[in-house]
Amino acid sequence: MTSIPQVPTARTAEPLEASAWNTAPYPALMVDDLGTVRLYNDAAKALIPRLRRGRPLSEAGIDWLDQGHRRRAAGPVDDAPLSGTIGDRDFEAHPSDHTDGTAVWWLVDDTDHRLARQALRTERQRSAFLGEASNALLSSLNLERCMDVTAELAAQHLADAALVITPRTGKRYPVVTCLRDGQPHSAIRLEDPEEVPGLAEALQGFPPVPSRWIDPASAPAWLEPEGFGPIGSIVVTPLPGHGVPAGALVLLRRDASAAFSSEEEVFARIFAARAGAAMSAARLYAEQSSLAHTLMQDLMPPVLRRLAGVEFAGGYRPSKNNERVGGDFYDVHPAADEAEASLAVLGDVCGKGLEAAVLTGKIRNTLHALLPLADDHQRMINLLNGALLSSHHTRFASLVLVSTLRKAGSVHLAVTSAGHPAPLVVRNDGTVEPVPSRGTVVGVLPNAAATTSRTALAPGEFCLLYTDGITEARGGPLGDEMFGEARLTEALSHCAGMPAEAVVEHVQMLASQWTGDRAHDDMAVMAIAAPRSHHLSAVDGHTRGRFTA
Repeated sequence: MTSIPQVPTARTAEPLEASAWNTAPYPALMVDDLGTVRLYNDAAKALIPRLRRGRPLSEAGIDWLDQGHRRRAAGPVDDAPLSGTIGDRDFEAHPSDHTDGTAVWWLVDDTDHRLARQALRTERQRSAFLGEASNALLSSLNLERCMDVTAELAAQHLADAALVITPRTGKRYPVVTCLRDGQPHSAIRLEDPEEVPGLAEALQGFPPVPSRWIDPASAPAWLEPEGFGPIGSIVVTPLPGHGVPAGALVLLRRDASAAFSSEEEVFARIFAARAGAAMSAARLYAEQSSLAHTLMQDLMPPVLRRLAGVEFAGGYRPSKNNERVGGDFYDVHPAADEAEASLAVLGDVCGKGLEAAVLTGKIRNTLHALLPLADDHQRMINLLNGALLSSHHTRFASLVLVSTLRKAGSVHLAVTSAGHPAPLVVRNDGTVEPVPSRGTVVGVLPNAAATTSRTALAPGEFCLLYTDGITEARGGPLGDEMFGEARLTEALSHCAGMPAEAVVEHVQMLASQWTGDRAHDDMAVMAIAAPRSHHLSAVDGHTRGRFTA
């Protein structure tokens, strides 16, 4: 740092005129305790042309220096430098006091330091704002919420008002408008973006045009928020997204406000990049969520109901609580004619989660296409086996097919198991009978063999179909014991006469209590029951009529 030369007292003023201090790099002037200028160097004269030796400092036009000197002369003060402007520059005045009451003021140009401090302060404020903006924008994956946050932040920190415009849906553009210290308002507008220079290009992702190219007087009425007043300056910048533009940000300032500087426009683009990324992520999430929901509808287990005089009820619990689909499935396909049998299917695909659910959907669709062959279970299983072998999947599945037909109060069942646990029939006296049907899993061997067994349900009796996720659920006192077929059989013996829905809920409750919070496989249960109450209705006394409840 350059040292400030020491200056002698006023008594040696004449010799000083030829001394080295006259060529010092800093402007310097000597003022006595009465505020009279005693001496100054060439640099001070060049900086303050009105300086005159022997004249009051107040006549030089440097009021802040004159007032500061008077305060020092009036009493003891600290040695902190004075600050003020001379012309268009900022200076600090450093005093050197002498015993005779005079003081030498050294003037140091502080403009660059001030600008640097101001730039640093501005950058810190902008960094803090960008951090706040990122936290607010990334806290939600809702597109409307991201638009509101973008407009609110932009109006609060970048302009007097802000508009966020996204690509049109149909012929209309979603627009969010926000005034400073106000709340964002959403609208769907049928406007022409070509009316605003650069807006149509920004909506397509092209670089922004400088604000000085946009005439505020030519702005359309719809661009001006209600109660805003005349527009003084406009900035239009794109909101870049992931591969496609997320929209455009329009910043407005009133007539009384300063126009946007080039630095402010660059900073607005930095903010717009973050806002566009957040909006693009929210839009992508919404699209994927909608797509997943649409695809998920075909993978979700159906809601079962009474069909052709037969009660059906089903329940499903995926292996993970955050999943909705998995490898277990069930379906009920009604017959085209009530005189024909309906087909119930329950199966278990090897694996868990979404990958298993994809194969589950393929099996369900294949079985639906094979419904014309529903009377021939063996042929359906063979065709399904061939379809799985010819696919790119390496997974296999077990399943059980049950044809149900109501006859004279009883429900007749034809049961075919392909590598699946045998269904259990619960009689009215509590007896539990496994249906003796066996077979091989599908999707492994060239030929899938299976046997079909037939049985009948009297009113009040039911048949339970389940996956091995029920019997192989581990839990109990030590947490490593399987629920097992024996416990399931014992539990079902106490369910005699219960409705199908109650049976399913009871079995699911027992399995859930057994596993607790432990990991488990997918669990699927289906109950087929013969209702106790029924009657046969006929329209004209000549038709066969139908069963109703």
